[in-house]
Amino acid sequence: MVHYQRYIQLRKVVNVTYVDEEDACVNMSACNKRSKPKLLFFLLFCTLLSSCLLLSPHLLPFPTSPLSLIYPAGAEDETLSVSKTSPCSSVSNGTICCDRSSIRSDVCVMKGDIRTHSSSFSVFLYTSKNSGAGEQSLRQEKIRPYTRKWEPSTMATIDELTLIDKKPNSSVSDDRHKCDVYHDVPAVFFSTGGYTGNVYHEFNDGLIPLYITSQKYNKKVVFVILEYHDWWITKYENLLKHLSDFEPIDFSGDKRTHCFSDAIVGLNIHNELAVDSSLMDGGKTIKDFRDILDKGYRPRIQGLIFEEEHEKSQLNKRIKPIRQQPEKPKLVIISRNGSREILNENLLVKMASKIGFSVTVVKPQRTSELAKIYRELNSSDVMIGVHGAAMTHFLFMKPGSVFIQVVPLGTNWAAETYYGEPAKKLGLRYIGYEILPRESSLYDEYESDDPVLSDPNSVNDRGWEFTKKIYLDRQKVRLNLVRFRKRLIRSYIYTMTKKNTNDMVRSQ
Repeated sequence: MVHYQRYIQLRKVVNVTYVDEEDACVNMSACNKRSKPKLLFFLLFCTLLSSCLLLSPHLLPFPTSPLSLIYPAGAEDETLSVSKTSPCSSVSNGTICCDRSSIRSDVCVMKGDIRTHSSSFSVFLYTSKNSGAGEQSLRQEKIRPYTRKWEPSTMATIDELTLIDKKPNSSVSDDRHKCDVYHDVPAVFFSTGGYTGNVYHEFNDGLIPLYITSQKYNKKVVFVILEYHDWWITKYENLLKHLSDFEPIDFSGDKRTHCFSDAIVGLNIHNELAVDSSLMDGGKTIKDFRDILDKGYRPRIQGLIFEEEHEKSQLNKRIKPIRQQPEKPKLVIISRNGSREILNENLLVKMASKIGFSVTVVKPQRTSELAKIYRELNSSDVMIGVHGAAMTHFLFMKPGSVFIQVVPLGTNWAAETYYGEPAKKLGLRYIGYEILPRESSLYDEYESDDPVLSDPNSVNDRGWEFTKKIYLDRQKVRLNLVRFRKRLIRSYIYTMTKKNTNDMVRSQ
């Protein structure tokens, strides 16, 4: 089953207690019992106090934003729980090593005589270890290779693999020890189940972690996919070709025994739409991932340009060409229908055009060809959109471009966490436009002093069902164009200044 819901209530599965670290020792009876201790006790007290201060950040929970209990981060900064060196970074032959330290995903590494057995959802590692007479299975590890480990309801829908360290019995024929296809490159096993079908999750939970996990192999790697979808392969085949030189394997559909000498089961993930350079070989960043997108979509975009130029040349033979006007900076509006749509979008288009932008409105659909969306945003100077999964397309913009995210009531933390901060890391000039209550359609439904308008955090604290029903499903936006115009003018001036500077550099 494919899930499209983006936000999950964490309160049911995570109990978080806020503790001010500065007060960590205040209530500890050992911290300060006597006002005039003798020298020995004074020294002991100082030692205990120092220990309290040093250890409190590790023993006590981190402060948590109220909305982190509603939106699916699981932790405000995943890098806090990611070790710089994985316990499975060095694995000896004939070994299964599983790193379960991350809140986001489990990752197992196998090395040796590895063979798939799809009918039992197993991967065998055959070893010659002397385990005693008659003993066959030496060790088993179970793993669901998907990057939302902190969300049990989602993980329950992901197919589970059993990794088995097995000693072959020479006296018994074991069909699972045969090898139908031998691969001389490593394998990466992962699932395209869960929230696949939502563009945010396809990039955040799948493609970026796949890049993080596989890039060190320099395309010499085979992808083995659980819950394989033909449409997903078609949608992202241009990117997969730049991550692997080999056709992906449908784990359930391909009943042959595939043999490897190295395998990674599960994907590493760093943070929301992010690549932590300190955890990457060669210090790679999200900009390197974007380069993969650029390489993947470039051939198709060049084909589209060729087709358009051919059509124009045919048209110009019949119609007198119009004199070319100076090129205007390009602004793309990512349009929504239904919840969180911009009700006065047509007036926004007119205003942006009068300011001096060439405006394009893009309405992404599940069936939209990503190369066409990539082309529009890759050539844009400014992108505008309302908080939601489609904001993931900021990844298609060139560093230095402007990204304006309209932030509806009740979504401030999520907008900044999932798109604002990642956009800055990509090198975009990010502007978060937080709407006022009068700019929300909810203003027509509630009194001005109602917490829905005056204190959205208190509504979010009531639970996920309230956040979803009120702020995500029912809210629409009517922009205050006088207020919003200031952001557009600043963006126009910034874009033109950058363009003129670049033109001067090129002319020198």
